[in-house]
This record gives sequence, structure tokens and C-alpha cells, in this order.
Amino acid sequence: MNSPPHSPLLRSKFFWIAVLYFAEGFPLGVFYEIFPVYFRQQGVDLRNIGALSLLGLAWTLKFLWAPAVDRFRHHRRWMAAADLGMGAVMIAFAAATGLPHWVWAAIAVFALLSATNDIAIDGYTIELLRRDEMGRGNGLRIGFYRAGMIASGGVLMASDWLGWPGAFACAAAVFVLCAGACLLAPREPARAHLPSLGLVAEIRAFLAQPRGAAALALVCAGTLWLADGALAFSAQRPWLWPSLAVACAAAYGLLRLIGKRDEKQNQTARQGEASAGEAPAGALFGALTDMMQRPGILPVLAFVLIFKLGDASMGFMIKPFWVDAGFSASEIGLVSVNLGLALSVAGGLTGGWYADRAGIFKALWVLGLAQAVSNLAYALAAWVIPLGAVPLPSHRALIYAASALESFTGGLGTAAFLAFLMAIVRREHSAAEYALLSSVFAASRSVAGWAGGLGAQAIGYGPYFLLTFFLAFPAYLLLPWVRRMLDAQAWREDG
Repeated sequence: MNSPPHSPLLRSKFFWIAVLYFAEGFPLGVFYEIFPVYFRQQGVDLRNIGALSLLGLAWTLKFLWAPAVDRFRHHRRWMAAADLGMGAVMIAFAAATGLPHWVWAAIAVFALLSATNDIAIDGYTIELLRRDEMGRGNGLRIGFYRAGMIASGGVLMASDWLGWPGAFACAAAVFVLCAGACLLAPREPARAHLPSLGLVAEIRAFLAQPRGAAALALVCAGTLWLADGALAFSAQRPWLWPSLAVACAAAYGLLRLIGKRDEKQNQTARQGEASAGEAPAGALFGALTDMMQRPGILPVLAFVLIFKLGDASMGFMIKPFWVDAGFSASEIGLVSVNLGLALSVAGGLTGGWYADRAGIFKALWVLGLAQAVSNLAYALAAWVIPLGAVPLPSHRALIYAASALESFTGGLGTAAFLAFLMAIVRREHSAAEYALLSSVFAASRSVAGWAGGLGAQAIGYGPYFLLTFFLAFPAYLLLPWVRRMLDAQAWREDG
């Protein structure tokens, strides 16, 4: 057992939540704030920068290996190992000359390690906090997650003074410090090992649920399709997709027959566990099966996927636009990253306050509308500011205002959205359900970034930023199902 620290600050759960969510936010800032600027300055075109965001599908697929993290626990070791691995990637970038052939694989490893770090930190936090501490913990989580992203802006600014090798060395040092802090955090609470179905039996039970199995198949097929869109590995293999479709259909049919044999027994076991107040057997598939059986879940999942589509579609192209408009990395880091993230924290606090008073449903559509309108400011800036020239003072004022508005309203929308995700999660297996919902949400971010590179390359920044404004509104068609899901969950908890 770890000896309890003597300082009251170090004994505070909330101090460690702040530290850990800083460590969770920093790698995301490196991926979404630093890599696009680095690649654009190295001469990489917008199409390939957009394709870079596909590597962020690791955050979409993290629910696939989340059970392994949960099963072996030792969350602090998972965190430290992931931080040290990401630090090693930064050292490799610092030592590299130009853009070596292995750079894409290195970024893919970085994304996988960051997603694993997220799983461990979220699981650790859920176990650490009591139910009546969740509100304060979530507030600190949002703020210090953003603080970690702000720190990545400092690394970006350092690239102007130290060069990219020095900046990546600074990032590696931050990761080493994060790894040490994770190991110093309090040990995980003791938890009894509950019996489970086992992996084979759990897969059989899951595949006996047609909607759940179909959802998993669609996630895997969609990921493969997105990778094919970027890498075009099926161009010389026209038989690939038909063969995969036949193979998947045959495998599903066979496993479905096997699963039916155990379906009745598994349903009886899950009902008994639910009556005792326990989570379904199987940390991953049990929660997904339960979620997919709720009325109206498919429209709600579609809402989760596309609510921030307009915001995400523009987000990955903002930094290349700053670069092409003639702004330096230090100016981008100071205004778009550091001040921008500070404003998004303020927006998040304001949005949370509004959601508490107006209700989550009203906050979703009101703050979502504000989030969409802010895209028009960047569209105006892209039409007015010429590319490749020295920015005039009026141009700086315009893009600074667009950045401030986009950052603040993005925080507003995020606060309402996270409140919605927390409100529809069932408490008996909240960690697994939250991981699944966040994976669905992360899919839109990766897809939108890839499509953003294609769109901005094809039609230019101004028209593309205007298009992202209209991408925010399809989610509004799904609000009736969102309201019913919120009402049903509130009734369930009150009852």
C-alpha cells in the first residue's frame, strides 16, 4: 500500500483528478494543436493533414480494449506506461530529420497510447469518487483537461524559439513528469473480483442480440472504410469489399446460431444480476447489449455522433488556415490555442451554469445554435484575409475575434453535450456506457477532420467554413428522441 501523503493537498482526491486530467488533455492537444501546424510547416498538403485525423480513430475504438484495462486494473501503471510511450514518440520526432517514412506509424502509436491513457484515467476517477463527489470532480476534469491542452500551446510557441526538435523535447519532458505524477497518485480502492461469463460466452450472448452485434459490425466496417478512403488499399483489389461482406455475413450467421443456444440462459442470469443491483456480466458487451435495447437508442446515438459535427468539421482546418494566412507558430499558440482554450473553459463553466438552470434539453439546442453561429465568424475571416500575405492589423483583429467567439461558444456546446451524456448513462454500469458514448462522439471528430481536409482543399477555406455552419443542423431533427431519452432516464432514477 502507498503510505498516505502528509500534505492535505496531496491527500485530496480533487488534487489528483486535476493532475490526471491535465495529463489526459495534454496528448490530445499535441495531436490536434501541434501536429497540424508541424505538418503544414513541413509542406504537407491539406488532404494529407486531414487524413492525419483518421489516426484519431483510436479514441473511437478504445471501447474494444477498455475491458483489458479494467480487468487488469493497476490504472496508475497503465497511465505511466502510456505517458512514457508518448514521451518516447516525442523523442523520436525530436531526433528525426524531415518527415521520415515511419512518422505516420509513430503518430498511430501515439494515438493508441493516448486513448489507453484516457481509459485508465476515467476508470480510476470513477472508482476514486463517491457519487456525491461527481459534480465537483467533473468540473475539475473539464478545467484541467483544457489546461493540459493549453500546455500544448506553450510547446507550440516554443517551436519558434527552440525549433521543432526542442519543442518535441519539451513535450517529452512533460510526458515524463505526468508519468511520475500518475505513479504518486493514491492506490486504487480494493475491489472484489466478480465472477463473469468469460470472453467466449460473453461474445456468444452479445451476438445473440441482433442490434448490438450489428452496431459493432458497423463500427468495424466504418473504420475500415475510412482507412480505405485515406489509403486506397482496395483500389487494386476490387474483390475486397464483396468478399468481406460475404465473410462477415457467414461469420455472423454461424455465431448467431451458436449464441441462440445460450441466449435464454444468459438473459435469465442478467435479470437476476439486475434485480440485485449489479452490472450485467461482461464489462463491455453486457453494457452495450443493455444500451441497444432501450427505446429510441439508435436516433440518440446518431445525435451523439453528429451534434458537434459542424464544430468538429471546422476545427481541424483552423490551424492550417492561420498558417496559410501568414501567422507564426508562436502567435497561433498564444491566440488560437492558449487564449482560445482559456475562453473555452470560461464557456464550459457558463454552459454548465446555464444547463443547471434551464435544463439539459433546452441547453442542448440553445447552446448548440450559438456553437454553430460562431462558424460564420471564421467564414468571414477566411473571405476577407488574403492567404500568403503579411497580416494587416485589421486582419489580426478579425481573426482574433473569430477565434475568441469560436472558442467560447465551443465551450458552451461542450458543457451541454457532456451534461447530456452523463444524464443518459445508467449508474449501475456508468463507466462502460460512458466509454461507448464517448467512442461514438470521437468518431465524428475523426471523420470530420478527414473530410475537412478534402473540403478545404477542394473549395477553399471561406466556402468550407460556411458549409460547416449548415452541418450543425441535422442533429436538431433528432431532438424529439433526445427529449424522450432524458425524460425516461429521469423517471427511472426518480422511481
